[in-house]
Amino acid sequence: MLDRYYWGSVSRISPEAPVPVVEVASESTRLGGAANVANNISTLGGVPVLIGVVGNDSGGKELRSLLKKSGFPDDGIVEDVSRPTTMKTRVIAHHQHVVRIDQEVKDDIGEGLQSRVLDVLRKAIGSLDGIIIEDYNKGVVVKQLITEVIALARAKGKVVTADPKFHNFFEYKNVTVFKPNRKETEETLGSRLGDKASVERAGKKLIEKLSAENVLLTLGEEGMSLFERGGAVMHVPTRARNVADVSGAGDTVISTLTMALAAGASVQEASALANFAGGVVCGEVGIVPIERDALVEAVLDHENHTAGGH
Repeated sequence: MLDRYYWGSVSRISPEAPVPVVEVASESTRLGGAANVANNISTLGGVPVLIGVVGNDSGGKELRSLLKKSGFPDDGIVEDVSRPTTMKTRVIAHHQHVVRIDQEVKDDIGEGLQSRVLDVLRKAIGSLDGIIIEDYNKGVVVKQLITEVIALARAKGKVVTADPKFHNFFEYKNVTVFKPNRKETEETLGSRLGDKASVERAGKKLIEKLSAENVLLTLGEEGMSLFERGGAVMHVPTRARNVADVSGAGDTVISTLTMALAAGASVQEASALANFAGGVVCGEVGIVPIERDALVEAVLDHENHTAGGH
């Protein structure tokens, strides 16, 4: 996806309708969606291999140009002439979102495009340490593709993590880590996660239904809860100090988690690092990747603060 921003200020209400008039000072375009996940992997020191679908349009050309500027190969980017490149346009005034405009088609991609996506992965998999399936319900990550990607990853002994959305929630079986958020889990299980007991019931139910090695349930301002197949449960409080914008925080969490696992961290260590990373990017307006130095600084600040408290 492409993330486009209009930055400006509001000083009056429109005479045409009761809406603010945003006087634009600047505009910018950034890598969005799974490309933002790639951005996070890169800033953490990894080498991202992007696989996905864009349209044969100006948005697709602009996205490829941004990938080139970032030093990312676009060999895995497949064109679908029947749809536009997904673009999210955010209007921000005084560091606050005014409106978001989405331009997209969310129909499922056909079998031909699915085969092309799988072919790219098969060719690249020997060089990969981990695979992230980033689902935004945009029609690219379809049921058959999910099943085949996970089977291929497990056959090759690769770490495979999944960031799901509502439509294909229960298709992500046998992954290393399944990372839903509270809203997705509540909608899918049909129950409210209002306290620690309900969170634990949900986490254990997901482990059972998905045969996942681990489930990392993100809970917004309440942090995260990690559930392991063996029955261990770990609750991690949020590390966000100043929440300016939660856009892209999920991308940062799954990127940091998978990078840590691929580098040899335990799932508890990887989850703790991912929690810090999500907290850091929530302090920024707009979608930005986690910088490695900022992550290290956040961890050290917490350790120093904790030590000082004792």
